[in-house]
Amino acid sequence: MRRHRRYDIRETRRWSADDLAPTGIPRTRVEVTVVRAALWAATDKQATYLLTLVVQQGLARPESIAVELLRIRRDRRRLLLHAVLNDLLDGARSLGELDVARELRRRGLPPPARQVLRKDRAGRYFLDLYWPELKLVVEIDGIHHTWAENVVGDALRQNALVLHGDTVLRLPLLGLRLDADAFFTQVETAMVAAGWVRRAA
Repeated sequence: MRRHRRYDIRETRRWSADDLAPTGIPRTRVEVTVVRAALWAATDKQATYLLTLVVQQGLARPESIAVELLRIRRDRRRLLLHAVLNDLLDGARSLGELDVARELRRRGLPPPARQVLRKDRAGRYFLDLYWPELKLVVEIDGIHHTWAENVVGDALRQNALVLHGDTVLRLPLLGLRLDADAFFTQVETAMVAAGWVRRAA
């Protein structure tokens, strides 16, 4: 391993001939590169950012990154990267909601109604978490909410809810990994503003 402020050269024992890109200058495939970069990142936040950036920019699909990550048997960051990839796959949508519900209980916050049906001019949609008595909505956002085809619909739905008197908070699944306390503090602040009072222990 050789490090300089302008480069960071490393060697790996996980090398395989299949790691090479099939065409162009000799280099590893993007999926292999991003997994190694995430393992070598200086912080968990940086590792999460690297995985997210590659998927957001369409450089690699989360499914193909997940296949490469399965090759990693031992690393202190392996479980975190698996969790982040589940979020990026959005196959963990329901798992994300379970994580939030568990955190709400742990923090002594009231349980929400889940998957409440609403209807607007564009059709029917479900709210992820809703407290009817507080008129509070929490939407749990996977990576697909950042994609261009979903941004307009999400904005219209949120605006419709606000116009009907609901408070809407957005909780990205990556936020659960990187700054959960800040997001749940906002949820509690919204509950208190709507009249909820924490019971004495």
